[in-house]
Amino acid sequence: MNLVVNGDAESGPGGTAEPVGTVTGWVIKQGAPALINYSLGGGYPTPADSGPAQRGSRFFSGGNSPRTALVQDIALPATGTTGQAAVDAGRVRYAVSAWLGGYAAQEDGVRLSVEFRDAKGTPVALSVLGPVTAGERGSRTALVERKAQAAVPPGARTARLLLVFTLTGGGTSNDGYADAISLTLSAAAAAGGQP
Repeated sequence: MNLVVNGDAESGPGGTAEPVGTVTGWVIKQGAPALINYSLGGGYPTPADSGPAQRGSRFFSGGNSPRTALVQDIALPATGTTGQAAVDAGRVRYAVSAWLGGYAAQEDGVRLSVEFRDAKGTPVALSVLGPVTAGERGSRTALVERKAQAAVPPGARTARLLLVFTLTGGGTSNDGYADAISLTLSAAAAAGGQP
């Protein structure tokens, strides 16, 4: 199960290139993001451009701010096969993925980080995806999948997602794009293949 709320930009206000003041599931820490319809046109990604195969109708962009940052804090499960006891025994793995990209040959981009924290809020592990460079996109408007996986560190109780869009090219539009953000947990096989 994906632990990220609204990782696909489908919920809440948006649909145009105009910045929004709130984003369902996320806290806006800096700037003003836009949740743009793939059908908007005008140089933005379309359903025909590279992106998630199972995409919805919208994606995240940096709006018109030089730097836009969204945060989401996720409580890890307390019980079950991916609960606290399993985490502390080193038996839980995480997988984080996102489709990240930008516009044409511009280097505007977006980075997603996942920071695992203990009960006191102290960081215990970090994974960073992106940004995807123009060269990695073939200097075309596109979103490219990035992913990572590893063991959830013992003691982890929460995960903080930080999505940062950075305008590096000219103009006023922050053309870092993101969609299909996912964080999942799974029970790791025990040593020797025993459950």
